[in-house]
Amino acid sequence: MLEQGAYGRLDDDAEAVLWQEFSVPFRFPVAFTRNALAPDNSLLADMLSMREADKRHRLHVVVDEGVAAAWPNLNEQIAAYVATYGNHLELLDAPRVVPGGERIKQSFEHVEAVLDDTHRLRIDRHSYIVAIGGGAMLDAIGLAAATAHRGVRHVRLPTTVLSQNDSGVGVKNAVNLKNVKNFMGSFAPPWAVLNDFNFLDTLEPRDKVSGVSEAVKVALIRDPAFFYRLEQDADALAAFQPAETEYMIRRCAELHMRQIGAAGDPFEMGSARPLDFGHWAAHKLEAMTEHAVRHGEAVAIGIALDSRYSVLSGRLAPGLDERICALMERLGFGLWHDALDKVGASGEPALLTGLREFQEHLGGQLTVTLLSEIGTGVEVHEIDGALMMQAVDWLQTRATS
Repeated sequence: MLEQGAYGRLDDDAEAVLWQEFSVPFRFPVAFTRNALAPDNSLLADMLSMREADKRHRLHVVVDEGVAAAWPNLNEQIAAYVATYGNHLELLDAPRVVPGGERIKQSFEHVEAVLDDTHRLRIDRHSYIVAIGGGAMLDAIGLAAATAHRGVRHVRLPTTVLSQNDSGVGVKNAVNLKNVKNFMGSFAPPWAVLNDFNFLDTLEPRDKVSGVSEAVKVALIRDPAFFYRLEQDADALAAFQPAETEYMIRRCAELHMRQIGAAGDPFEMGSARPLDFGHWAAHKLEAMTEHAVRHGEAVAIGIALDSRYSVLSGRLAPGLDERICALMERLGFGLWHDALDKVGASGEPALLTGLREFQEHLGGQLTVTLLSEIGTGVEVHEIDGALMMQAVDWLQTRATS
């Protein structure tokens, strides 16, 4: 087999070039339940034992401090659960409590603390690090699990809407470094994901709403029927009604899983990132506001911005941008922040530097997902800065009129 290189074809002479090729299948369960730590709910124990039912499995638990505060009896619940299934489970230490949100990703401190635990407790590659928390916390603890011994089994119990319907079911782990979001990270699939809807009950209303933007995102690029369902259920979702919320989370997670597993690029070797629709602006807005704007809120604004740009650039039918924005406002999102109008030191709109940063993150050519219709995303490699700022102006006009 000959491969085309920059200066011609690689020599396929067996003495000159050896080609290594193999594939590794990945398969892990993503389950949905309530009362995951109730003694009569064996789902977590079954997940930990699913490939080795005849041994006692060692585990260390790490808990997001926000979850620990909202669930003051959580340590006792964990201990009682492990005791119930003591023939199969062994708890190695009291759960470690770590910061949640972007704070845990701002340094390597808490990753290192979990690595210290891994060494101290003699956690091996067939032991488990179980993380209970939001998406940022899962990112950081996942990095610790992925790098200890080149990979310790990692189980996620996401506790926010955003982590249950999106980040918790993915294969990425990271912390921020050198003032760059997710600069230090890994691709490492979890052993299992267990979504317990009970954890959502104690979230602040702002956090409940925030995660719904990822459902709008994946519906817009992959599933028009889901978008129409979100429109139908918008008032119930804004009120966080259980049936509609649980359907939204499951369908959103399913669509994310399908994209990651079936689109042919789970470890992002290429430059296309359809699941990052609306995210180039969202990441920049988060940074410019020092995370005063939360991720889901920033994604909602990014979706609105790129939907309007899709219309201005002739890709999306006029009026659909307004329809998309109307849905997100019914869900409870504001679609304007004054940082969008900020000018950088060079005189260029600060928001547009996010395009260059996004391209660097992609590691190749700029690839931004836009819309050609509801349910269909299209990849483009150039963005007209002046036209994008017209989209910004449109958002500002909508917000002030």
